[in-house]
Amino acid sequence: MQHRIVVLGAGYTGAIAAGRLARRLYREDVAITLVNAEPDFAERVRMHQLAAGQDLRSLPFSEMFAGTGVELKLAKVTGVDVDRRTVTVVDADGPGEPETEELEYDTLVYALGSGWNDQGVPGAAEHAHQIAGRPGALRLRERLARLDAGESVVVVGGGLTGLEAATEIAEARPDLDVALAARGGLGDWLSPKGRRHLRKVFDKLGITVHEHTAVTGVEPDRVTTADGGTIPAAVTLWTTGFAVHPIAEATTLDVTDTGRIVVDGTMRSVSHPDVYAIGDAALAMGPGDKPLRMSCASGTPMAWQAADAIAARLTGGKLPNAPLRYFNQCISLGRREGLIQYVTAYDRAVRAALTGRLAAVYKELVCKGAAWGVTNPTLGLPTRRRHVVRQPARAGSPVRTAA
Repeated sequence: MQHRIVVLGAGYTGAIAAGRLARRLYREDVAITLVNAEPDFAERVRMHQLAAGQDLRSLPFSEMFAGTGVELKLAKVTGVDVDRRTVTVVDADGPGEPETEELEYDTLVYALGSGWNDQGVPGAAEHAHQIAGRPGALRLRERLARLDAGESVVVVGGGLTGLEAATEIAEARPDLDVALAARGGLGDWLSPKGRRHLRKVFDKLGITVHEHTAVTGVEPDRVTTADGGTIPAAVTLWTTGFAVHPIAEATTLDVTDTGRIVVDGTMRSVSHPDVYAIGDAALAMGPGDKPLRMSCASGTPMAWQAADAIAARLTGGKLPNAPLRYFNQCISLGRREGLIQYVTAYDRAVRAALTGRLAAVYKELVCKGAAWGVTNPTLGLPTRRRHVVRQPARAGSPVRTAA
């Protein structure tokens, strides 16, 4: 009987995990099903480019996973029962009325990721745009295209997404009045060199920066701030953070107060050993026992770790023991400028930083490399497939393992 592996979500982490498992296990031993609501892969790290008017290439999953042994299921996940080991999905591809189906699994890889988080700020959900996914980026693209010269765009949030979005929009539409509102100082987590370069690029692009500014409300034509002021905004883009998909929180999995699944060093749930969680949906610990941040930089090695751990446990191999650590933060600042901030394993900035055109090329190569890893799921370094030699113990009730 084949061991049934179901992977939920085909973002960077889910698609990489499915492909890596297909490279390591024989097809006759496992049935790998990848569930995703959309037929094409979305390069989430490029959503600011899509919103700014650039066209991204189509990357259909049907072509990516053809001949790999991975079965693609186009469906929306509506529920997970980790005690019965079932997933409820609604068909996203069939004609006529959507059909509900229940998928059974022996091993589940939960990679449903995250969406935008309005943080409960009044008016944000109704009036602000977001670029956490392709639909939101396309809506913002359409809205920006309708703006006349001199109209205002306010990007709320001074993190990586906010910096990339503000610079991309300002470069693509120099006729607009682009502003960024940040709770702290501009790039205050960067090295002195990184901060200087960031200010130089913002000045060059004419972006107005409102530092130490908390946005407390969003209206159709402005945002309000904690000090009682307002900032004109024909378009508001909200980039203050992400919230995980709510499905895990409705299960009996151990989750954090924000709904992230608590996992051990192999990305296995600490409460349900037949469930693995990766990417933004998981709370994994990095160097110094500090949580990994939500990012592609964290999600990709988490996917590798989970796939290798699953394969090892099924084949009697050695469990992976690769440390999850950071090397740099890659920030695009439009198409011609970039910033590569080198960091410690703990994700703290060091003095060294790469800037300018070379940094832009570096970031582009990183984006292309990430997409290549997804779109060529069974290629890469030669890997020896192994046969499944044992089935993990089936838990009749949740079994807690060491984190």
